Amino acid sequence: MEPTTRRHFLSVASGVLLAPRTSPAAEAPVWQKDLEEVRLKYDLPGLGAALVSTEGCQGLAVCGVRKKDAKAAVTTQDSWHLGSNTKAMTSTLAALAVEEGRLRWDSRLGEVFPRQKDLKKSPLAGATLTQLLSHWSGLPPNAMWAALMLAGGDVRAQREAALELAARTPELPPPGGRHEYSNFGYVLAGHMLEEVWQETWEELMRSRLFKPLGISHAGFGGLGTPGRLDQPWPHNGGGEPMPNNGPLVDNPAVLGPAGTVHMPLEDWSRFIAEHLAGRAGRGRLLKTQAVYEHLHTATQTGSPYAFGWIAVERRWGGRVLNHNGSNTMNHSVAWLAPERGFAVIACTNSGSDKAAKALDDVASLLIQTQAKK
Repeated sequence: MEPTTRRHFLSVASGVLLAPRTSPAAEAPVWQKDLEEVRLKYDLPGLGAALVSTEGCQGLAVCGVRKKDAKAAVTTQDSWHLGSNTKAMTSTLAALAVEEGRLRWDSRLGEVFPRQKDLKKSPLAGATLTQLLSHWSGLPPNAMWAALMLAGGDVRAQREAALELAARTPELPPPGGRHEYSNFGYVLAGHMLEEVWQETWEELMRSRLFKPLGISHAGFGGLGTPGRLDQPWPHNGGGEPMPNNGPLVDNPAVLGPAGTVHMPLEDWSRFIAEHLAGRAGRGRLLKTQAVYEHLHTATQTGSPYAFGWIAVERRWGGRVLNHNGSNTMNHSVAWLAPERGFAVIACTNSGSDKAAKALDDVASLLIQTQAKK
């Protein structure tokens, strides 16, 4: 179960204005029927999507079933695995650490971990928090995550082992010299946060990100109670149900900062809305509009990657933000148009290639729906 690094760039024309809704769960949005058509076209088990404004979720719909060939329908309260859409959350947590003075954007791994002997001999010692979060650290995409898990210890100890492994990686390029999408980099950035706060990344996410934003049903790892159909069931690359479900049916927990968060669409909307509101000068989590702008801006020429977001220009939204996520058994996608004050998010419990295409279609559908208002 290696995490994906696949990313898309959706191109949809025309301008968009957001029509507010007061109660997204009270009535089905007009596009729910279209959502079901997309699900059937791509033969997905379950599918969910939401429209988001600076105020939160403005329209939410789900369709399909929790498991292929089962009768249990997905619900608006169900959680979805976000995969690499976790990265924007880890970056936001890093911004909090910078605001508190615990780290700087240019804090180096070697500064934060001065007693790591192998790190002193590696170019990785000079990798900054910014470079780790924007994929300019020089690290490869992944490590032997399962081996780190089997080595034992709690999740923070496993991330310390990941740092030791990274420090011993031969022939690393100097930080800033090569852009390569790296889950490895996010694991080490998360470990930097653990070091300066002396708490696990999971604890920090709950107390410093989820709780202040009113996100009440978030978790980490695979979904559902093992053997019970109480949440969307994971499906493999062929679209077939995995043999098992539950928290352990995911990438190893050590990968958390790179992509293990799950939550309902309405909770994810709260996080997305915070980033929209922050760009409008109304953020609640971070102190200034400039910090949100910083998180949404590519860090170096040669890549559009910012901090957990890909920043690109689109006619329908100006400079927009995109990211997708997958643990190979679920898919998610987010598109934010901060200049227009709206976003679209979508999820499915399938790891197939068709699932990624379906989510692009859903995003396009919702953007075009807003263009007609």
